[in-house]
Amino acid sequence: MDITIHTTALPHDDPDASVAFYRDALGFEVRSDVGQGKMRWITVGPVDQPGTSILLAPPAADPGITEAERRTILEMMAKGTYGWILLATRDLDATFAKVRAANAEIAQEPTEQPYGVRDCAFRDPAGNLIRIQQLR
Repeated sequence: MDITIHTTALPHDDPDASVAFYRDALGFEVRSDVGQGKMRWITVGPVDQPGTSILLAPPAADPGITEAERRTILEMMAKGTYGWILLATRDLDATFAKVRAANAEIAQEPTEQPYGVRDCAFRDPAGNLIRIQQLR
């Protein structure tokens, strides 16, 4: 079997702020940006990994979601408990410094975890938790 991780999705509530964050703070390239206003689907990813992307999508845009579910999603986003992703880098300290300089909301400074990894955490403009591990 030949399966690859191609795209994962995170919600956004401010497409321009999300593009700026993923492009400027993380150095990702914008691969597509379709739609208009807040109803934009934006694909970003690492420049040197064209086969792996993050789709930044409007939350609860699925027509099958009820109003109660939509409210729950928006409430969870506001608390920062809806979306998250785990990234990795060879230089955690330099990456952390770049993200901090972009005024990201820091959730955790670089830390040696008891489970054997060194990582940090911050939130993107939509409140999604972004953890970055140090590659060994």
